[in-house]
Amino acid sequence: MEALGNLGINLSYLVVQILNFFIVMLIMSFWAYKPILKVLDERRNKIAQGLEDAREAADARANAESEAEKIIADAQAERASIVADATQRAEKTVADMRAAAEQEKAQILEQAREDREGVIESALLDMRPQVASLAIAAANKILDVGLDEARQKALVDEFFSGVSDGKVAVLEGAKLQGQSAVITSAITLTSDEQTQIRSGLAEKLGSDADISFRVDPSILGGIVVRVGEHEVDGSARRSLESLQQSLV
Repeated sequence: MEALGNLGINLSYLVVQILNFFIVMLIMSFWAYKPILKVLDERRNKIAQGLEDAREAADARANAESEAEKIIADAQAERASIVADATQRAEKTVADMRAAAEQEKAQILEQAREDREGVIESALLDMRPQVASLAIAAANKILDVGLDEARQKALVDEFFSGVSDGKVAVLEGAKLQGQSAVITSAITLTSDEQTQIRSGLAEKLGSDADISFRVDPSILGGIVVRVGEHEVDGSARRSLESLQQSLV
């Protein structure tokens, strides 16, 4: 005690101060410390909640970005598919148009060829009487004989069609086999002449044979019958060639 007094410390005052301190601490613990701890806990919880919300927001943002990237990728893929489909459709349209144009061109050329052949055949048919007149006139001059009109017509018809007295001279003795035949004449044959030739071929090939006619002025007269690879040439050109060879 005396030592404390020497140090200037009043023991009674010290005890009072200690008691006051504990009383203050007790009061602070009851009235302030716990509320402060509570506030701190609440603050900590708020911070934790904020961090959790921030994490969830970051996850949501990442998910949104991933979804956006997927949507963009899907859109780009769909766009590429649409462009490819449009390109394919355009190419097909162009190809169809080109094919249609080529087909139309072929039809126009075929029609032009048919028209040309029709014009040529019509012209040759119109020239037939004139050629006949010249031929008969030449024969009359050479032979110094006169031929009546009927005989002149018969000779001309026989010369151009190869048909004499209802028979096709070039087919006599010919052995033909096939399902179709092509008849070539120097000028367009009359329907009667074509009928007589069809009848003559039907006896050899059968009534179901497909028979077509074409015109080639270069054979001069008569007809050429082709059945498959076999050809029977009764043309005037062939006769002249044979005559020329015999004179050499």
